[in-house]
Amino acid sequence: MKLLIMGRPGAGKGTQAVNIREYYNIPHISTGDIFRANLKGQTKLGLLAKTYMDKGLLVPDSVTIDLVKDRLSQPDCKEGFLLDGFPRNLEQAKALDEFLKSRNESLDAVLDIDVKPEVLIDRIVGRRVCPTCGATFHIKNNPPKVEGVCDKCGGKLIQRNDDTYETAENRLKVYDNQTAPLLDYYKNQHLLKTVNGDQDFAKVFEDIKKVLTK
Repeated sequence: MKLLIMGRPGAGKGTQAVNIREYYNIPHISTGDIFRANLKGQTKLGLLAKTYMDKGLLVPDSVTIDLVKDRLSQPDCKEGFLLDGFPRNLEQAKALDEFLKSRNESLDAVLDIDVKPEVLIDRIVGRRVCPTCGATFHIKNNPPKVEGVCDKCGGKLIQRNDDTYETAENRLKVYDNQTAPLLDYYKNQHLLKTVNGDQDFAKVFEDIKKVLTK
């Protein structure tokens, strides 16, 4: 199954991506992971992306697109994948369609985890992450067994710099401005499946399975 997951920051994409990956046995591909892997491996594309990042510039679409294409060309994506964080704009979406078409493939569904902005502000500000293994928690909705300590690896949990109220509010505005055209783009292709994300994480996943079964 070839899927794309979308949702405003804090909508619970990360949690649901793990559920989807494990249940459908497909790789979860996030742009963050792709960048980190290429930077660590000092690949040609990774070093190219680093030249922009070192200057504090956004990595151009062309480089991001090439990084994603390279990842989707790997053997573990042959039977399916879950894209997360890509595409972020129409140019990237069209490039993805062209790439998949060149391989006689296409997306099966685009999941949009829909949560109201006011609910998300509370979620984002309360989020805590483990810098060691990447696990995510929330001080109210999904607290660790021991306060401030990661359940998975025992690392010290932190609040990311971009999880403050002011930053969260700005991120939501940016996401809505950039993403509205994408939702329409996939809706017109009859791929968009909207799931209510303002409920228990387990219930959200049950709803995701129902939509994908259909």
